Amino acid sequence: MYASHEDVGCDSEDDTKDKKMLKPHADIDGGWAWVIVFSSFFVHILIMGSQMALGVLNVEWLEEFHQSRGLTAWVSSLSMGITLIVGPFIGLFINTCGCRWTAIIGGVLNALGWVLSASAASLHYLFFTFGVAAGFGSGMAYLPAVVMVSRYFQKRRALAQGLSTTGTGFGTFLMTLLLKYLCAEYGWRNAMFIQGAVSLNLCVCGALMRPLTSGKDRTDSAERDPPVIPTHSTESVKSNGQVGRAEGKDEVPANEEPLCDLQAQECKDSARRRRSLCAFRALKTLSQLTRKIKQGFRDWYSGYFGAASLFTNRMFVAFIFWALFAYSSFVIPFIHLPEIVNLYHLSEQNSVFPLTSIIAILHIFGKVFLGILADLPCISVWNVFLVANVTLVISIFILPWMHTYAGLAVVCALVGFSSGYFSLMPVVTEDLVGMEHLANAYGIIICANGISALLGPPFAGWIYDSTQKYDFSFYISGLLYMVGILFLLIQLCIRILAQSRKKYMADAQV
Repeated sequence: MYASHEDVGCDSEDDTKDKKMLKPHADIDGGWAWVIVFSSFFVHILIMGSQMALGVLNVEWLEEFHQSRGLTAWVSSLSMGITLIVGPFIGLFINTCGCRWTAIIGGVLNALGWVLSASAASLHYLFFTFGVAAGFGSGMAYLPAVVMVSRYFQKRRALAQGLSTTGTGFGTFLMTLLLKYLCAEYGWRNAMFIQGAVSLNLCVCGALMRPLTSGKDRTDSAERDPPVIPTHSTESVKSNGQVGRAEGKDEVPANEEPLCDLQAQECKDSARRRRSLCAFRALKTLSQLTRKIKQGFRDWYSGYFGAASLFTNRMFVAFIFWALFAYSSFVIPFIHLPEIVNLYHLSEQNSVFPLTSIIAILHIFGKVFLGILADLPCISVWNVFLVANVTLVISIFILPWMHTYAGLAVVCALVGFSSGYFSLMPVVTEDLVGMEHLANAYGIIICANGISALLGPPFAGWIYDSTQKYDFSFYISGLLYMVGILFLLIQLCIRILAQSRKKYMADAQV
């Protein structure tokens, strides 16, 4: 549904009389497709990696503003949540501006949020500058990065998504070290200012998101452009006049005044033609932009509220319920692990090799391994997806029982590896709704993840303020996660039974 006018996956004839077989674009599964993976990889480093490293800044904000843990956690939760919640609305930008410009604008807005947050005088100021502004900019850059990878790949889509989303793991590892160093050397305010400058690289990543356009489209656009009307310059008039005089030497020399009048008239006509041509091009651009906005809004609206609404797909609705509970179980350890380490007096060991870095490194291997596994023809992507989810739930339940660094390290390794299933989410979504509706559907899924990320960490902080323990927050989030998985399993069973019934009826008719 987010198939923007500029994002075409194949060359096709517009003439409906003789429909020819669609030819795949030359860059599909190769060529510029790997540049798109490279661009998406760095988007994940700069956005998701930075957000997963916010536990470092969370400790600084607690010391600076002396607010409760629950209220302080709202800053990072707002940033994470809004990044994902705005997914459905970013589709309108993608439809009208395309993925490239949406990502570039998002990069500027994200950097501005970081820079403005450096001068925060209160925690509530950070809610707007970092939570809302930087979060919205992150959302504008994040969704195009995921959608473009899916558009450029068909055969190795799971692997491509796995490689690009490993940027989250690399980013978590690198950004945790970077923010720790910057906070120690320059203070958290200057650290956020420097991070804002680093975030401007999102604009470069967005510029690399070249839309898929066919050769025929370029030819047609060239044919539709109005021809430039040739104009005579003053020099040409002078030269013509000189030639005329050379040919008529024997005749009486012509008066200079008519020649000057002719030159002035030619200049006026040339300027008038240029103004008319500029006005015509401006009107044409305005008309095309208006048409794009109308068509983009029509596609966006029909995808959510029209007759072909995604909400009529029961399996997809179950997937939304899963997304509502899943993401907080992954985010809570990242936000609160630094404080858990302090509570258990493991700061010295954690400073040598942070637990969040263990999650990040295993997260990288998990995404690549699960992506390769899901691309195998003999293995269902759903089986890989569900097994990874169950493993993550078990890890969340076990984590509160670990009070030593070694035990926490093992559980964090399980959390990191099993959470690699995030790279399969676009593939699973495409399996449910098809490529045509992928961006619409994925926008809804990450919106549900955003709600989960928005409410999860403050809930965990509130539980700690009430009980002085993080144990119950992990238990409750794990139980909610299990409810989401049950929704998926029930609908999967219904889907399998329906397919078996159709197959049985077809065999009976034969």
